[in-house]
Amino acid sequence: MEELGRLEDLPADYREALTRLNLVPLWPSLRSVLPPHIPTRQTRATHWPYASLKPLLLKAGELTPIEKAERRVLVLANPGHGLEKMQASAAMYLGMQLLLPGEWAPSHRHTPNAVRMIVEGEGAYTTVDGEKCPMSRGDLILTPTGLWHEHGHDGTEPVVWLDVLDLPLVYYMEASYHVNGERQQVKPGSGDRAWTRAGVAPTPVFQRSQQRYPMLRYPWADTRAALLALAEDQPALECVQVTYINPETGEDAENILGFYALMLKPSQTLRLPARSPAQVFHQIEGNAAVTVDGASQPFTLAEADTCCAPGYTAVTLHNLSSDQPAFLFMADESPLHRKLGVYEVRA
Repeated sequence: MEELGRLEDLPADYREALTRLNLVPLWPSLRSVLPPHIPTRQTRATHWPYASLKPLLLKAGELTPIEKAERRVLVLANPGHGLEKMQASAAMYLGMQLLLPGEWAPSHRHTPNAVRMIVEGEGAYTTVDGEKCPMSRGDLILTPTGLWHEHGHDGTEPVVWLDVLDLPLVYYMEASYHVNGERQQVKPGSGDRAWTRAGVAPTPVFQRSQQRYPMLRYPWADTRAALLALAEDQPALECVQVTYINPETGEDAENILGFYALMLKPSQTLRLPARSPAQVFHQIEGNAAVTVDGASQPFTLAEADTCCAPGYTAVTLHNLSSDQPAFLFMADESPLHRKLGVYEVRA
């Protein structure tokens, strides 16, 4: 392939004339924005061990009252993007959030979509658009774009959860902002009760649901049971995985990022093919080794550990237990890639 011209090959007065008019020659930078065969990726394979993170999060609870923090979070930042960018991948933000007994994180709404994967603790809740969602380990709770949400804690022990937002994308689009609100009045009803069984749905005899997100809480007990039933019903199935969906439409639970739960059978090794979106893995139960192609070494995930892998990269998962299944929560950018028409799977 013929080498393209370099910026320094151009006369200085010509470059200065371009700069004065806010013009940039494309050809010296063409290969950096359109590289051959595979994209340039800043996302690095990164591991955030919960055992190391938790003491620092609890210390934050001592150092900063909730009134001064609004949301007490340690961001899981990917060094490939620069820690100041506060992003795990091109479109995903991750944060570990702490709520202490008796605290209330005030109501607000914002343009980025968010979900909460509960890491540990009992007694806390998130109120989303008037629906009170209890928080138990492994539960997934949505706080979609534009919906009011707040967090409260009536229990006795700290509660921690993993935040996953599409903040980097919304910020890049110059569309990221929030609005503070008043404490919400809790409404009767619970989406996870209305949609608690597969194959049956509430019948809208008189009026269709006006909610864009009819199910806001996905209890881990139900998701875990679905994975175990799937493995038992289809013992030859290699990848035992379910997708968190909008039960009314069958589409992804939110419109930018995808969310999944995966079960590894005892001692199972599962190779996930290289796909265009970046991926996040969070260990709910058990222990797994995560090998990201091109990374210097595999990650060993203990319970509550989190790691990420760049797009266009194969990942191998291995259950380190010979007699117990391992369960992981996964997040990726697949819905966004599909909407943009750039989604790929490579063998």
